[in-house]
Amino acid sequence: MKLVFLGSGGSWPSKERNLSSVALKMNGEIILFDCAEGTQRQLIVSSLNFMHVDKILISHFHGDHFLGLPGLIQSMYLNDRTRDLNIYGPSGTTHIVKGILSLGYFNPTFKISTHDLNDSDQVTLDKYDIQVRVTDHDIPGLAFCVKEHQRKGKFHPEKAITLGVPEGPQFRELQNDQTVQVGDRIIKPEDVMGPPRKGRKIVYSGDTRPSSAVIELARNCDVLIHDATLSKDLDEKAHKYGHSTAAQAATVASQSNAKVLFLTHISPRYEDGLILENEARRIFKYSFVAADFLEYEIELP
Repeated sequence: MKLVFLGSGGSWPSKERNLSSVALKMNGEIILFDCAEGTQRQLIVSSLNFMHVDKILISHFHGDHFLGLPGLIQSMYLNDRTRDLNIYGPSGTTHIVKGILSLGYFNPTFKISTHDLNDSDQVTLDKYDIQVRVTDHDIPGLAFCVKEHQRKGKFHPEKAITLGVPEGPQFRELQNDQTVQVGDRIIKPEDVMGPPRKGRKIVYSGDTRPSSAVIELARNCDVLIHDATLSKDLDEKAHKYGHSTAAQAATVASQSNAKVLFLTHISPRYEDGLILENEARRIFKYSFVAADFLEYEIELP
């Protein structure tokens, strides 16, 4: 599982940062958190293939979070996409995407499904769930959690060999939850498998003031990606426009017991964001300012 930051800036692009979009690569697909203008170009420059994007999660409908949708959809169409595309977002998503699809002279040849979500909704998929909570922004918005289902325990071949199971097909059968017979003895999967492993959990706040709902959503997450538009000396400005400071994002990470925090939606006033990273680390040690094309591997617990 890998995160790729495609745009880490906020409001308008700068020389250093494009606008909000983060890709999560998992299980052979790509999930996008937001899709700002220029996201298709960022995908092309990155290590990812935009044709592998299957789901787009839009946090809210300020332009720096969704205006990349028309270009990305058209590029998919021009490259003969056939696989379905699913777009999730707050109330109004279906209406806005319908408007986007009426722009220009193109007619996608693949199915685009839209999903309007409300606070505390959950979408259950084959290998993971998408959970949402409402944010504290100046327009309706959602924070997203992508949470893997519980994974199988680790297979211990040495235990299987000790029990007389020969290497080969019976190893695979045990790993696929099948019992095997060795002589007159039945070997069960639980005899050779470790305990189930917790799935990984990634939370993306979108634009928000510090929020108890986001803290709850992010509880014990592996990665929290949080709005950190401004430094704490501008906390009144951040609050006025529905954003968080780096210190506030770090407090959310600490209170939610996150493992790692990435600060994003960085104001163009900060060239490298180090002032924000240092501010956050005084509160939460594992804080990092996101940068465009930064990649982060999320290992299994």
